[in-house]
Amino acid sequence: MLENSKAFSGFSVDSIPAARDFYGTTLGLDVAEQDGMLTLHLPGGGTVLVYPKGDSHEPASFTVLNFPVPDIEGAVDALAAAGVELEHYAGTPMETDAKGIFRSGGPLIAWFKDPAGNVLSVIQE
Repeated sequence: MLENSKAFSGFSVDSIPAARDFYGTTLGLDVAEQDGMLTLHLPGGGTVLVYPKGDSHEPASFTVLNFPVPDIEGAVDALAAAGVELEHYAGTPMETDAKGIFRSGGPLIAWFKDPAGNVLSVIQE
């Protein structure tokens, strides 16, 4: 039924200008704005809709967008240099090291948040 649909994902933010600056300037993604919403054009060809919810926005408590990278250390260092704070999870099954990288099984991954509090990650390919 939907096998030919060009599906896309979406999530909300509390401020479109802050999201545009973060995704476009800080992360360097191709961002288009139309009708008060953003479209993130991802390097792999996919798109993500970012829509405003203002004061009713509640950040996702799960990872909404993953960025595969060939070198997790380099990605974490670049994010930190751009002023992005990595999440640190201590005393949990997803415990991260001092840099914010999870190294205890599965792919190497590090989490960070956008200005609206949504969780994003870089994950080593």
